[in-house]
Amino acid sequence: MVKAIVGANWGDEGKGKITDMMAQKADIIVRFQGGANAGHTIVNNYGKFALHTLPSGVFYGHTTNVIGNGVALNIPLLFKEIQSIVDRNVPAPKIMVSNRAQIVMPYHILFDQYEEERLGGKSFGSTKSGIAPFYSDKYAKIGFQVSELFDEELLQEKVERICEMKNVLLEHLYHKPLIDPKELLNTLHEYRDMVAPYVADVSKFLDSALKEGKTVLLEGQLGTLKDPDHGIYPMVTSSSTLAAYGAIGAGLPPYEIKQIVTVCKAYSSAVGAGAFVSEIFGEEADELRRRGGDGGEYGATTGRPRRMGWFDCVASKYGCRMQGTTDVAFTVLDVLGYLDEIPVCVGYEINGEVTTEFPVTHLLEKAKPVYKVLPGWKEDIRGIKNYEDLPENCRNYIEFIEKEIGFPITMVSNGPGRHDIIFRKVTSITIELETGAIDVKDLITFYNVIRKGNFSICISSRLLWKNS
Repeated sequence: MVKAIVGANWGDEGKGKITDMMAQKADIIVRFQGGANAGHTIVNNYGKFALHTLPSGVFYGHTTNVIGNGVALNIPLLFKEIQSIVDRNVPAPKIMVSNRAQIVMPYHILFDQYEEERLGGKSFGSTKSGIAPFYSDKYAKIGFQVSELFDEELLQEKVERICEMKNVLLEHLYHKPLIDPKELLNTLHEYRDMVAPYVADVSKFLDSALKEGKTVLLEGQLGTLKDPDHGIYPMVTSSSTLAAYGAIGAGLPPYEIKQIVTVCKAYSSAVGAGAFVSEIFGEEADELRRRGGDGGEYGATTGRPRRMGWFDCVASKYGCRMQGTTDVAFTVLDVLGYLDEIPVCVGYEINGEVTTEFPVTHLLEKAKPVYKVLPGWKEDIRGIKNYEDLPENCRNYIEFIEKEIGFPITMVSNGPGRHDIIFRKVTSITIELETGAIDVKDLITFYNVIRKGNFSICISSRLLWKNS
């Protein structure tokens, strides 16, 4: 069985924790897109870790951790990361690297830095990890696949050809030092020696694993709103952040993905530029940032303070829909326990009209948040294991958001540790009929819950469905 774990929003939703938790019952964890430009924070028995390239299942001895073909593979950073966890007494993980993965080259990082420098105040807020130049080269068909490291004749010819192209830009656009082909070839030889023991035909491996009945987790990076097609373009990443891409980035048939766990924060945060309708500022933002995350809301890769905001139902509903969500994991709920009241963004006002549908970017830039304020619970909820034991206002907050987004919240994270999780089963949902009309939000919720299993439906003055 294949399960995907992805983000609904701008990234930093807590996917690493959810992957780490679900990896306990998985055999294989696959990173299927992105690179070292974002990080997953994990707190477990070994300590607190920020992973950038490694899949979040590396802390379990029984798992195989795969770098899929869709990943932007920075080879030295990968092995530096492996060494960093081994140095902290984590057993050396089982690693497999796709022979079709492409390599982040040293010049990709330089070009990323040079372009941000050139753009100045109009920059995209890049992490300067080389991701955009990497994917640009990949789709221009001038990237380097891992497999090519092992063909010396091909490698030499390609290095000379690519250096000739890149040096034109370095000389005439950026006015920077040129690339020495011999030095680059030597670097690639070093990369080859580092990665050689781990290279494999990943798609074949996964095919065999599924035939043996093994469980595969697909771990995504960032979230829906950073997808280059469906996100806040152009302030997006350079690879698809959607679960659907997991099939491509891992080398699997799309029909094998049976469960899609989409992670949402109980509030909103973002790193980098781009539209953020429910963003808050000043002391209000500083307080939430200080209390948030696993020790404050700061980028796991850059260390930059994250932009803060209240939960955005419009963006999250859209994010869950685009992911094909079967389950929502609702994270960092414990952070909100200090608030007397909690605003929730339930709509966008654009040019005097209110919508609950996520618009294209140029309209998004004009959007103003429409809030509904819910009462806080003013309690510490860490340590609670049963949903029914949460404060009433806390449960009301969860259930209000569930109805607004139209997807079932089946996991609630109430602390940073892998065991700080409440599993919630949606056993019944009621739709009230008024003058023959049914709220479309309720119908969406009905659809998303009923497709998870067998349900009985009773139709009278109201619709009632229960898990059978």
